[in-house]
This record gives sequence, C-alpha cells and structure tokens, in this order.
Amino acid sequence: MEAQSCLLGLLILFTCLTIEASSYVASSDKPQTIYDALQMNGLPKGLLPKAVKSFTVDEEGNFEVHLDKPCYAKFENQVYYEKIVRGNLSYGQIGGLSGIIAQELFLWFPVKGIRVDVPSSGLIYFDVGVVYKQLSLSLFENPPDCKENGVQAEPDLMEGKIISEMLTKRL
Repeated sequence: MEAQSCLLGLLILFTCLTIEASSYVASSDKPQTIYDALQMNGLPKGLLPKAVKSFTVDEEGNFEVHLDKPCYAKFENQVYYEKIVRGNLSYGQIGGLSGIIAQELFLWFPVKGIRVDVPSSGLIYFDVGVVYKQLSLSLFENPPDCKENGVQAEPDLMEGKIISEMLTKRL
C-alpha cells in the first residue's frame, strides 16, 4: 500500500513536470519580437528598423510588420520602409516581400526577396527584380535607426519606383 502511494505521488510529480516543460517549450517557440522571428529563421535582426510598432507571423510564415511611420535607413545604400512591410518568412529567406524599397545609384527598386545561402559565407542577397544585390551580413547585425527624411523626397522616390517596375516588367 505504501509503495502504491509513493508510486502514485511520483506519477503525479512526473505529470506536472511534463506539463510544465511542454508549456515552456510551446511559449518559447513563439517569437516575442519580429527580430526574434528573423533570428529563429537564420536571418539577421537588422533587416527591419527600430520603429516596429507591432507584427504578426502566422504558421505558414506570412508576416506583417507595422512601423510607427514610413522611414529611411542607411546601410551600404539608402533604404525606404513603407509603414507596412509584408512577406513570407522561411529558414534563410523572405519571399513575396513588399514595403521595402532600395536605392541603387539614382534609381529606387522594390525589394522582392531576401536570402542568406550559407550563413558562414557572411553574405546576404536582395532580390530587386532585375538583379540580386549582394551585401555583407555584418551590415544587418542590429536594427537601424528609422529616419524621417532620406536623400530624396518621397515624390522622387515614387517616380523611381515606377521606373524600376517598368524595367522589371520588360526584362
């Protein structure tokens, strides 16, 4: 009888510990920030600026990030973030990206995807429709500051975006 009650006590203790551990794992799998979600998928957290107000990521990796306001950041080149950035997150890449526009020379190109082939290579690739732009991963270690004004005014930015979209369609 005493052995049965001891065994029952151990069984209850084991059950409680198992439930506690599984709830810890489930809660730790969910990213607390979009930066956590990026890092959990093998991407640097500096792909998005510091001005993130809220975000959602569903089970299929579709995400939506809301910024305080549209803004500019500087990496190797100027980058413009719209107020809402959307895409599909999978390990080592973001596809179907919208809401990020990058400057190359004097033109602005919408960034359609981002990928890291081999993290040890130290390189990250940006799909801007016409070509893949290769940059150093070290540029994206930390989220950049979000600046209200960039090099060009927004009407010029939109004109460059329209030109780049026309070029992309023709190529």
